[in-house]
Amino acid sequence: MVAIRQTLLLLLTCLAAAAQAAVLPQDRADLMYHSYQGGGVSIDGPALMLRKKAGQALSLSAYYYVDTVSGASIDVVATASAYTEQRREARLGIDYLAGNSIISANYAQSDEDDYQAKSVSFAVSHDTFGGMTTLSLEAGLGDDTVSRNGDESFSADVKRYNYKLGWTQVLSSSWIAAMNLQVDLDEGFLNNPYRSVRYLDANEPRGYGYQSEVYPDTRNAVAVALVNKVYLPYRAALSFNLRHYQDSWDIRALDAELEYVHPLSAQWTLEAKVRWYSQTQAKFYSDLFAFASQQNFMARDKELSDFSNWTLGLGASYGLPGWAFWPAAKPEVNLQWDHIRFSYNNFRDVTAADAQTGLEPLYRLDANVIRAFFSVYF
Repeated sequence: MVAIRQTLLLLLTCLAAAAQAAVLPQDRADLMYHSYQGGGVSIDGPALMLRKKAGQALSLSAYYYVDTVSGASIDVVATASAYTEQRREARLGIDYLAGNSIISANYAQSDEDDYQAKSVSFAVSHDTFGGMTTLSLEAGLGDDTVSRNGDESFSADVKRYNYKLGWTQVLSSSWIAAMNLQVDLDEGFLNNPYRSVRYLDANEPRGYGYQSEVYPDTRNAVAVALVNKVYLPYRAALSFNLRHYQDSWDIRALDAELEYVHPLSAQWTLEAKVRWYSQTQAKFYSDLFAFASQQNFMARDKELSDFSNWTLGLGASYGLPGWAFWPAAKPEVNLQWDHIRFSYNNFRDVTAADAQTGLEPLYRLDANVIRAFFSVYF
């Protein structure tokens, strides 16, 4: 970490010497409600975000989010009962304008019954070539603590390191492209303390038994994303994003997203998107192992299996009339809905009645995500 801090200090010193001013984020306040329903799980809650400039060169931000999780996913149903828990997350950020560079620092903390997470990140973005090119660099450190409800003797740590490098280029008056690289390095207890794997056992009435998952204590991942945004002659915009991911657990993933934004009037804007995602399984994943403790590492998390999903999203925003008591404010409401269909290629539904062990139907999942915003720009 010493080398990282020295590198960041050098970059910040060099980039702060630039002469032309960049632009700080706009002052705004957002109130959001988020809801996820799918696969027997319900997640919902409010969030509040505020961003405000303090002078010409400083912008401060704060974010507070509460979500309530209830139900039980298919992973949990087979070995445990439904549950309810609440998570609270708070973030504080600061952006400093130095010439044509913006230097940022962020702190986040998340707390729930059996998981506490803290993270800090530092970033710098730099405009060059007359604002046609933007380079960005970010480094973050996370420190998590995992516990298990009902077992006070269990406690484990997770360290997370992430690094991001971005390059955004204005290619023409109507085309902007970007390439983003992210590296994640995780170490510690990386699996869910409640989840189990299943293995063949002729002595069990159902033909299989369960044991706790066992994961490696490190995971290294690299993701590369390409982003293209084209502004159309009639004021609309079309975006195409492509992302490739791979990690040390042998997971390879590819996703592509197409988004269209269309202003109908000065007040109304509509948007639509479609996204496709596909990944291979982790090398130590299996829906059904041949026997107990078959190998050193064993997982049955459906998110580590071979699966794909499609997302269809629709959204609308409406600019509200201004307020006489606050002429500078520009209020807006925004509603977004995503429908996601997951198809798991080697994760089976063990709740299916009268199914032969290992030949249960493959699991399918439909989920709906709703996000409602009330925003004020000022």
